[in-house]
Amino acid sequence: MKKIEYTKIKGHSIPYYGLLAGLGFTILLGLLSTWYMEHNGHHVTGMTNQIVWGMPHVFAIFLIIAASGALNVASIASVFGKKIYDPLSRLSALLALALLAGGLVVLLLDLGRPDRLIVAITKYNFKSIFAWNIILYTGFFGIVGAYIWMMMDHNMYKFKKKVGLVAFVWRLVLTTGTGSIFGFLVARSAYDAALMAPMFIVMSFGFGLAIFLLVLMASYNWTGRELGDAVVARLRNLLGVFVAASLYFTIVYHVTNLYITEHHGVEKFILSDGGIYTNLFWVGQVLIGGLLPLALIYAPGVRTCRKTLGAISTMIIIGGMCQVYVIVIGGQAYPMELFPGYEVSSSFFDGVVGQYSPTLPEVVLGVSGMAVSLLLVTFAMKALAFLPSSLADSVADPHAAK
Repeated sequence: MKKIEYTKIKGHSIPYYGLLAGLGFTILLGLLSTWYMEHNGHHVTGMTNQIVWGMPHVFAIFLIIAASGALNVASIASVFGKKIYDPLSRLSALLALALLAGGLVVLLLDLGRPDRLIVAITKYNFKSIFAWNIILYTGFFGIVGAYIWMMMDHNMYKFKKKVGLVAFVWRLVLTTGTGSIFGFLVARSAYDAALMAPMFIVMSFGFGLAIFLLVLMASYNWTGRELGDAVVARLRNLLGVFVAASLYFTIVYHVTNLYITEHHGVEKFILSDGGIYTNLFWVGQVLIGGLLPLALIYAPGVRTCRKTLGAISTMIIIGGMCQVYVIVIGGQAYPMELFPGYEVSSSFFDGVVGQYSPTLPEVVLGVSGMAVSLLLVTFAMKALAFLPSSLADSVADPHAAK
């Protein structure tokens, strides 16, 4: 492999400033949505005392999960020694930090009282998985930030592999913590499963790599840099493995629940009687986010088509959003089993399926979190040298003919 030269993007063109303006405007709309919800109260959203985690949480959790997966490319290079991924490590780590920042911004602005984050940072209840996640998120920023430093400072480059190993372990623990938020909520039939933690880890691989591919191809296309087929083909095959693994874990999760009698009710709700949740599961998660991408990844006629790969990545992101929506919203909508084996009804909607319809301010706030992530990446690539000048096969592929 030839020596890789990293350069900043120029960022002086009208399209570049147009992109910044568009992302900035989206963020402004998100802030206005936050002000509207906080000024009028959360009753203007679709959230209720039955469904307390709404669309902003879907976006936030998706971005947090994807942040862990986006770091996977850098981990494969530094921890597992796959040299072809090494030139992509800087962008991988940058995207991981940006996605986590975007997700946490959405969570912070949906707290109702964002200043209460100070309490969460200064006072810890170590019996709470939420307190653990505060430590995991802040630690991720510090460790991945140090990882980027090791990669970009030639004097510190010798420590890159060791710091990369710490970042690899930390991101697995972080995603385990995010999945455990649901796995530890035993009162909810849809959440009560130890499989949630590893399933979230596998989900993160596919979500993060899909976003990474879109950012990578857009960056090289818009800046006129060469992106060889060798790198793209490796990432495409890796994406196929992650999509297949996510489908496998989904099957295991639902088969396990079907085996346990107490979970038959929630399984029937999600798989057949849940209305919008059933549709999102089968059409959004399984078909659009799983089976179609998997078929297109290995279809012989389009294996080298970049546009098809972009469509595949987009479908995986849409399917991932559907999957998180079904887990977060669908899991809350199904009534809690207060007295197993009995039907429960009262004036407090016990035993009734919760109703939730996302409102525009919620969606805008979630989309603005994605805009925050993309704005950070766009600005950082102009400020620092995150992108290789060329990823042509002769440069990036260690097995290319010299």
